[in-house]
Amino acid sequence: MSTIPIISVGDILEMKKNHPCGAKTFRVARIGSDIKLICTGCQRALTIERVKVEKMIKKIIPAEKTDE
Repeated sequence: MSTIPIISVGDILEMKKNHPCGAKTFRVARIGSDIKLICTGCQRALTIERVKVEKMIKKIIPAEKTDE
């Protein structure tokens, strides 16, 4: 049984496959039943179903927390 990844707005997701621009990382802009991702290479915005995104993730890099 697989675990459900915890994704937050601002996290960087490293995917299994490259985007056509060559970048492998995407920043999470919105979360819901669909997830809005922004490519870190070309800044293109994508909205993909949450289930598909969860299958495509290789690694989650948490967003930096600023507590000042």
